[in-house]
Amino acid sequence: MNKLNNLISIVVPVYNESDSIRLLINEIINVMKSHQLLFELIIVNDGSVDRTSNVLENLSLEIKQLTVINLRKNYGQTAALAAGFDHSNGDIIVTLDGDLQNDPNDIPKLITNINEGYDLICGWRFQRKDKLLNRRIPSQIANRLIGNVTGIHLHDYGCSLKAFKHEIIKDIKLYGELHRFLPVLANIEGAKIKEIKVNHRSRKYGQSKYGIDRTFRVLMDLLTVWFMNKFLTRPMYVFGFIGIISIISSFIMSSYLIVLKFLGESIGNRPLLIFALILGIAGVQLFSFGLLGELLMRTYHESQNRPIYRVREIKSMKTNNP
Repeated sequence: MNKLNNLISIVVPVYNESDSIRLLINEIINVMKSHQLLFELIIVNDGSVDRTSNVLENLSLEIKQLTVINLRKNYGQTAALAAGFDHSNGDIIVTLDGDLQNDPNDIPKLITNINEGYDLICGWRFQRKDKLLNRRIPSQIANRLIGNVTGIHLHDYGCSLKAFKHEIIKDIKLYGELHRFLPVLANIEGAKIKEIKVNHRSRKYGQSKYGIDRTFRVLMDLLTVWFMNKFLTRPMYVFGFIGIISIISSFIMSSYLIVLKFLGESIGNRPLLIFALILGIAGVQLFSFGLLGELLMRTYHESQNRPIYRVREIKSMKTNNP
């Protein structure tokens, strides 16, 4: 059972899921009630153009735990999740897809693991029911690539079935395709993360909303997340280091060319001279980028009063002996 009967917010982003949404909502409600869990259900309608809006409007009049957020247009899954997070009130937030492929019966298992002291529980579609060539193999490649780049090794970054503590999710700002990288973003905030196996079901209605163009967006966001994970508070470490290496290399090459010039050799038409000049200019620019990055990060943290650390708990004589 949920620890101290805390409120659980279940956030479900949907787009053109009129055939499945009623079934999913009924499943969620039955599971939560059977486990006597206090919950609110937030459905984020991400600009659906089918009958999803009508179905949700009718359901909102029947189910007291249901809140429907209709976005003005289709912003994408990341924006829909952000809207759900912003309007949630629970101490624990659970996310899942609206296509019935995630199993609501796994929600209590996620909550149990959260109550064991974890900040984020990630679902792992151990026996995934998607097509092999266009979904499962690309996903396996992406999971391995993301793990190697970020250092956060999970079997399934793409599984939407996750559970978060509220204090972790409130510190994460989402944009682009960053919903896939929530474990990495949570790790930046110092989250304790665990991955568990969950059930995965075949799609019954509609078709997948993801195309090949999403792959390129994910790759671009992966570079962003890599930089945030490694150098969020120290951009000078990457730009400044490369800049100094370029400047030193340019100095060595220039010194070599100057010696040749004093020895009577012509250096005006040598490619090495041009390369040394390019390295010198690039080095100064990169070093300047590092300084600007440091100033921007300082402004960012100070203007938002954002701390550079997170405290999990404090123990002392006062807390142990009230």
